[in-house]
Amino acid sequence: MTKRIGVLLSGRGSNFEALADSVVSGRIPNAEIALVLSNREAAAGIDRAKVRGLTTRIIPSKGLEREAYDRLVVAALNEAKVDLVCLAGYMRLLSPYFVSAFPQRILNIHPSLLPSFPGLEAQKQALDYGVKCAGCTVHFVDENLDAGPIILQSVVPVEDGDMEEALSARILKEEHRIYSEAVKIVLEGKYKILGRRVVRS
Repeated sequence: MTKRIGVLLSGRGSNFEALADSVVSGRIPNAEIALVLSNREAAAGIDRAKVRGLTTRIIPSKGLEREAYDRLVVAALNEAKVDLVCLAGYMRLLSPYFVSAFPQRILNIHPSLLPSFPGLEAQKQALDYGVKCAGCTVHFVDENLDAGPIILQSVVPVEDGDMEEALSARILKEEHRIYSEAVKIVLEGKYKILGRRVVRS
């Protein structure tokens, strides 16, 4: 049975495109992107989804309380019969209502080795702290910021003289790789969660 993925984004959608490419190529087998949804009308990712012929929705979030907005988004995802929700540069913290609607069925990609450097400007945070290794994390989403159980991580060395743009570009390549791998693991059910640990089976 084909699994249906809903992608939420707020910006350019490069991680969405990596997921879409992986679906088309079969790296994420037996899956389709059923809906690409944004809270911002100007999100470039929506235009990229339209070019691919995918179903898109824009539900502006401005002026709405978090749960009131999330109820609209959850309704749209349910209407699209989505099995898995993938956040791809979606710049909103999900409400408990949203998380409870898709228990252990929401994934996020974050450009740091969590729990280090959650939130915005993770690469800048890493450089400012002086770490020797940065990277990215795919995790399940809960009600807290960048805090759910970790599925996969990839380490990216920080080079002497790195600026934020160069480090971000190297991390982004790894984001594209491990997000698709994590989605495949979750859709195939080849894992179990033991406390905070996600163990592949």
